[in-house]
Amino acid sequence: MDMHAHTLSPALAGRAPQAGFADPAVGAQAAFRVALEALAHPGRVLEIEADCGVPAGMSPAMVALLLTLVDVDTPLWLPAGVDDEVRAFLRFHCGCPMVDEPGEARFAALPRGHRVPALSLFNPGDPAYPDQSATLLIEVANLERGRALTLSGPGIQERAALHVDGLEEGFWREWRLNHQRFPLGVDLFLTQGRRICGLPRSTRVEN
Repeated sequence: MDMHAHTLSPALAGRAPQAGFADPAVGAQAAFRVALEALAHPGRVLEIEADCGVPAGMSPAMVALLLTLVDVDTPLWLPAGVDDEVRAFLRFHCGCPMVDEPGEARFAALPRGHRVPALSLFNPGDPAYPDQSATLLIEVANLERGRALTLSGPGIQERAALHVDGLEEGFWREWRLNHQRFPLGVDLFLTQGRRICGLPRSTRVEN
C-alpha cells in the first residue's frame, strides 16, 4: 500500500503550511514533559502552554502532541474527512507517512466530529514488543463536565475521578476490553483546547 496515497488539493499544493511551534526545540520539550506527566498520572487534566500553529478543525493540544510525538518513523492515521490543510501541515512539520488503515498506524488523531473506530482495529503491539502499539489522540467536547468516570491502576492512588463529554456511548465498553488485553492494547490521550488527559492501557475505567 502507498503510505502517501493522500494527495493535496491543487489549492494547497503550492502553499506553505502555517508555522509549527514558535520555538521548535523548546515547544517540543515542553509538550513532551506534559505528555509524560499525563501518562504517569492517568485522569489528571493538564495544559500544554507551548504555542504552535493550529490548522482549522484541530485543537492546540492535539497539534502540539502531534508535532512532538510523530515523525518520519511513525505512520499516522487520520479519518477520511480531515481537511487537506491538516494533512499538509503534518507532512511538512512531521514528515510522517499517512496510512489508510487504522491497524497500520503508530499514532491516530481524531479531531472533534469524527467517529472513533473500534479500538480493536488499531495495533495492540506484539507480546515481545508491546511498546510498538498505537497511541490515539481524541478530541472531546469537555474534560470538566460530562460522564463521570472512576479510574484506578498504576499512577493512581486508590481512585481518581474524571469527567468526559463527547465520546460515543460504547467507547468505555471498548476501553474495558482494551484494558483486559494488557500488556497489549492501545494508549490514549484525550484533548480539549489546550488540555490533555492521558489514559494508558493499564488504566481501569468504570462508569
